[in-house]
Amino acid sequence: MTRTLDPVRPRTGGGLLLRVVPPGLYAGRPHALVERAYLVNRRAWMSVVSGFFEPLFFLLSLGFGFGRLVTSAEGVDYPVFVAPALLAASAMNGAVFDATFNLFFKFKYAKVYDAVLATPMGPVDIAVGEAAWCLIRGGLYSAGFLGVMLAFGLVASPWALLALPVCLLVALAFAAVGMAAATFMRTWHDFDLVQLAVLPLFLFSGTFYPLSVYPGWLRAVVGWTPLHHAIELLRALTTGDVGWGDLGHVAYLLVMVVVGVAVASRRLGRLLTA
Repeated sequence: MTRTLDPVRPRTGGGLLLRVVPPGLYAGRPHALVERAYLVNRRAWMSVVSGFFEPLFFLLSLGFGFGRLVTSAEGVDYPVFVAPALLAASAMNGAVFDATFNLFFKFKYAKVYDAVLATPMGPVDIAVGEAAWCLIRGGLYSAGFLGVMLAFGLVASPWALLALPVCLLVALAFAAVGMAAATFMRTWHDFDLVQLAVLPLFLFSGTFYPLSVYPGWLRAVVGWTPLHHAIELLRALTTGDVGWGDLGHVAYLLVMVVVGVAVASRRLGRLLTA
């Protein structure tokens, strides 16, 4: 006796997105994309784990090696100054490269999203699901690096308990913007622009030295870059120099999440249904 499979029905009720997003764009099933990413990456765990070591090597070489020459920065020991910046960078790198390269491959060559749209899922499910996986990956890197900071005694405040949730927000913000940018890529050559954006952010956002070394106009420009906001927020939490102004950094990152997910959803919907 043969039997047909029961059709997959969209979830009903619950969830703010289900209430505000038009029908057809969101079915409340982004977790299916997260589950798929887990099943794929568990066979390539080495490539996932390797991303943890880059900020660790920077901490050992610059924080403790170069730190022998530069004893302090902004009133704290140099390793304490540079470690939260590398923590922010690890969250950014873990999210950005997964959101751009993997999304482009799945969209352009593997045609994963064409198959996904053949189910009740919509473009918003894809955007939210991929952003969630990037958040998990960035969060794993951040949690590992935060453990290293604790082991080396580079955390000076109980406020550091909020560092991991902030790292997740940083990863989500860069993942959302990375996905939106990936939808505008035409060939693999365009991804040189990703490295061209990420590397200056990493080097010049106040990672290794304070912004006070820049002239005033350049300080203002760098002050608007996203990684600088993430670094300032994490540095405040790990050193205990927390103030109301740090809420501005949180708001900046939340705007990145909303704008990135909205643009990525709109672009994916347009490209996949064209």
